[in-house]
Order: sequence, then structure tokens, then C-alpha cells
Amino acid sequence: MRIGIVVDSACDLPQDFIEQHNIVLLPITVRIGEAVLADHRDEQATLSFLHAHVAEHGAEAETIPFSVNQIRDLFLGKLVIDYDHVFCMTITKTRSPIHDNAMQASFAILNDYKPVRQAAGFNSPFALRVLDTQNLFAAQGVTAVEAVRLRESGASVQQIRERLELLAHNVHGYMITRDLYYMRARARHKGDRSVGLISAALGSALDIKPVLHGYRGETGPVAKIKGFDNAVQKLFDFVGQRVKGGLMTPTVCISYGGELADLQALPGYATLRETCQAHGVDVFEAVMSLTGMVNVGKGAVTIGFADEPHTFSG
Repeated sequence: MRIGIVVDSACDLPQDFIEQHNIVLLPITVRIGEAVLADHRDEQATLSFLHAHVAEHGAEAETIPFSVNQIRDLFLGKLVIDYDHVFCMTITKTRSPIHDNAMQASFAILNDYKPVRQAAGFNSPFALRVLDTQNLFAAQGVTAVEAVRLRESGASVQQIRERLELLAHNVHGYMITRDLYYMRARARHKGDRSVGLISAALGSALDIKPVLHGYRGETGPVAKIKGFDNAVQKLFDFVGQRVKGGLMTPTVCISYGGELADLQALPGYATLRETCQAHGVDVFEAVMSLTGMVNVGKGAVTIGFADEPHTFSG
């Protein structure tokens, strides 16, 4: 059976991994003033757009996910021919309409695919499963990497579905941003009051950086640490301890809102890479999606891995 894997462009995975494993993207379009870019996870295009537009006006950006009709057209124009079963894994539905759009599109796709497949010479049925990853950015990548691994191992559709649904419930995402004022401006632009003026002002005045935790569709602060570099090092140290304790999949995904050389120079990063290598855990590092950067600001770090329930200690 030909199994397809679809993610949206907020899913932070390396560009070469996406291309090598034929992962299909649902692009999210970003508009900042007159500048418009459809995010196809081209790292150089993302960095160019970042330097030209995001730093000054990113908080006012508009992000436009693939519509129900665009998703339907992508499937009926290509995917129902190229594959027999597709897993479509989206950013958490609590933060984006992409999951709901994909669910609505799935009904039309399953109603309309037969003549398209028959015209291409396929008389067998087509099926798809829309999965809410219940997380954001780098943490989305953990489920997609596991889908690739399972597909390449010859796992059945049922085995893949059950495993991915289990993982979605157990992926932890952590994020540290550089600029709480940017986060507040972005939240206010979107009508999200989760980052208050007082906390943003206090955090910047004292250089306090919150560690945000994404888990099962909810995102919130789990620690406040003085200094960005210090906060990042504590986060990397904590993830290293979780790696030593044994993860549910041999995968850690990391993304950065800027050049990867800057990520690699952060304190604690080299040690985390060494810990992962020593414990047979693959590290996937990627430039953060343009969608992610306009929402959380440039220079942010996100990291995701599958693990039992735990409490952050840093």
C-alpha cells in the first residue's frame, strides 16, 4: 500500500528531510504589509523574508492557512492518485483552523475521489486520516518523523494510526522566546490576551524568560528563568536528562527563529547533541517556519520529544 504523509508548514523539520521522504506540505501564507510569501519551508526564502520584514512588522502579520477548498483540490489533483492512504498531521487545533479545514475537506475528498482514481487506472479505495498533533512547531515534527519511520519499516495502516494517535498524546513541546514585548504585540493583534502587559514589561525589565510548555493542545509557562542564554541552557540540560531516562521515540526535534549556526552556538546545545548521540536519539534541527517566527518572534527556540508525563525542572 502506498502511504502518504502530509503536514502543514508550521511543522518544523529540516528541508532535506521533507524532500527526501516525500512529505507533502499544506503551505501557510504570510502577509506583512504588501509583502506576501507562501511558506513552503524553503529555509533560505524564510531567512530572507525574516531579515526583510519580520523583525520590524512581524507582529502585525496575517497568516492564512490552506482553505477547505485548497486542501480538497490538493488531494483530488494529486494525492488520491499518488497514494492509497494518507495521514494528514496538523498543528494543534487549539491554535489554528488548519485541522478543522482538513477535517471538512476530508468529507468532500472521500465523496469525490473515485472517478479521479479510476481515470488514473486505480480501482481500489482511497482513505485518509486527519490527526491533530496537539502541539506546535518543532514538537509537530516528532509525530511526522515517527510516521516516516513506521512507513519505511513496513508497518500497516492500523499500526501507524494507533502509534501516531498515542504519540500525539505524549509529545512535549518547549519554547523560549527572546522578546516578550513582541509576543504581547502579536497576541494583541490576534485578539489573544494570554500575554499581559505587566508580565511582558516585568519580564523584559528583569530579563526574565518564561519557559513555555505545549502538551495535549494546551500551552503555558512552566518556569521563569533570568537571561535567555541561561534559560536555553537549563532547557537543553533538562531535555538531556529526559533523553537519558529514555524517550518514547528516538527523536528530538529543534527549531530556531534564525540561522542554524546561531542555534548551534547556544550554551548547552553541543552537550545535548552529544547526549542524544550517546543514547541513539536522532536530532532534527530546522529553521523555524515563517508562520512560527511571526507568531513568537525571531530568535526563539522550540524543542519537541515524546515522553511520559513529567514536570519541568530547570
